[in-house]
Amino acid sequence: MQKLIPAASPKMLTLRLRELEQLGLLTRTFHNEMPPRVEYELTPQGRSLRPIIASIEKWGRSLRAARRPG
Repeated sequence: MQKLIPAASPKMLTLRLRELEQLGLLTRTFHNEMPPRVEYELTPQGRSLRPIIASIEKWGRSLRAARRPG
């Protein structure tokens, strides 16, 4: 995820992921290996947000398109 959001510090990214976990939107699996690895997965509640996020993404794209000089 750090590669997808380069402006986010690792500390901030970890804080946000833990918040989403506490809200029941993600599950976190720690793999005790070298180097340590953590996997996150959407819960059913988290997956239920997909249509909402897709709508917001569509809205943002249309807004950007409308602002382009053309």
